Amino acid sequence: MSLKVLSVASEAVPLVKTGGLADVVGALPAALAGEGVEMTTLIPGYPQVIEALDKPRRVSVFDSLLGEPARVLSAKFHDGRKLLVLDAPAYFARFGGPYGDAAGVDYGDNWRRFAALGLAAARLAGVDGKQRFDLVHAHDWQAAMACVYLRFGGRPVPSVLTIHNMAFQGYFGGEVFARLGLPDAAWTMDGVEFHGGVGMLKGGMVCADAITTVSPTYAREIHTARFGMGLDGVVRARTHLVEGILNGIDKAEWNPAADPHLAAPYNAGHLGNRKANKRAVEKAFDLDKDDGPLFVVISRLTWQKGIDVLLEVIDHLVGLGGRLALLGSGEPGLEQGLTEAAERHPGRVGLRFAYDEPLSHLMQGGGDAILVPSRFEPCGLTQLYGLAYGCVPVVARTGGLADTVIDANPAAVAEGGATGIVFSEATYDEFSLAITRAIRLYGDKAEWRRLQRSGMRADFGWGASAHAYADLYRRLLGRNR
Repeated sequence: MSLKVLSVASEAVPLVKTGGLADVVGALPAALAGEGVEMTTLIPGYPQVIEALDKPRRVSVFDSLLGEPARVLSAKFHDGRKLLVLDAPAYFARFGGPYGDAAGVDYGDNWRRFAALGLAAARLAGVDGKQRFDLVHAHDWQAAMACVYLRFGGRPVPSVLTIHNMAFQGYFGGEVFARLGLPDAAWTMDGVEFHGGVGMLKGGMVCADAITTVSPTYAREIHTARFGMGLDGVVRARTHLVEGILNGIDKAEWNPAADPHLAAPYNAGHLGNRKANKRAVEKAFDLDKDDGPLFVVISRLTWQKGIDVLLEVIDHLVGLGGRLALLGSGEPGLEQGLTEAAERHPGRVGLRFAYDEPLSHLMQGGGDAILVPSRFEPCGLTQLYGLAYGCVPVVARTGGLADTVIDANPAAVAEGGATGIVFSEATYDEFSLAITRAIRLYGDKAEWRRLQRSGMRADFGWGASAHAYADLYRRLLGRNR
């Protein structure tokens, strides 16, 4: 008999996406189907989500969900996956982003919006006495309150909390607690109270029956003060419940042999076809046409992602004959620094400050190497896409980057196992040396092809990870398959 799991998140492809969270949430149901898990996804009813629904059916009505009326609509993704949408106009009918307005300023009532999402999930799962699901799987702070409401509602079903990024915690002033509909017992270290305020991620961590992160290395890292972001004490206290399960990628969506966004499809046996994609990337970014190495960056432009260090090494990269195409948006100061670098190096540095999914596919298909100089990276997906597309990853040794890329050291190269270039941390010295190594390797065409093909042979689909999640669910439920 299938396990019925409710997956709760603030975004999911193809309906709404701001980052890798949406890719993972969107991919999990199909990945788990083969493991005997029937997963239904609950997301907020943002305007673009409501507009995309085809003949939705109302399945629940809340006269007051933290003071506002709401209903739950049932629909399906285009591929048949089950979808629930929390239609609560007072919370989600806004035409900015999912978390903030058009200027990027967070909505002041985000505590209430996403507490309502968690409460709706808990009620759907059985807090109101009608058990529809065997287990709830919450993602990040925006869904973490589902674990809290389940615990303080009698824990009718177990819950799993996946931390995609510990840096985002959903911390709000203590004055909001009285409006969350929780008992006084929740205002303790074993509930949502955290340094005098409400910590939604923290609350989920102490209330969930299991905690997962999106890579094994990140699961170890968050036990430390450096990566735990103030919650390392909570992690250590619950270490027996913490497990790292590596994210996968959708191999149907990310397949260079059948990607409609590429100028020319290719596979590991026909890498020469990548040249047409390289020419297309050069044209899209107004770069000089040549056969030197083309580095790409597809990223949020933040300190976490090491973009400030990228700024420091651009002159070095260009001086060695490289070019750079960058897609992303983020901190204004970093965007300004990148703009100045492009002005210093016309034809060698090209920028797009935007989110563009088709262009990101083309860049993976045409770039020679993808740069990921993150200071911390819970998993990372762009390096996995790079591996699948023969766009060699150049990454910092942290989190999921360390788990997925094998450095082109002499031993790994000799054995044919190298898949990329790994440097120890995001500093100028380490990153510039990694770029130098990449350019030298690129100069040996046969060795570079071997590096590309080794990466393309690596399997980072969802098979093993889906099995690990299904096993975790069954352990929590005391069931064997």
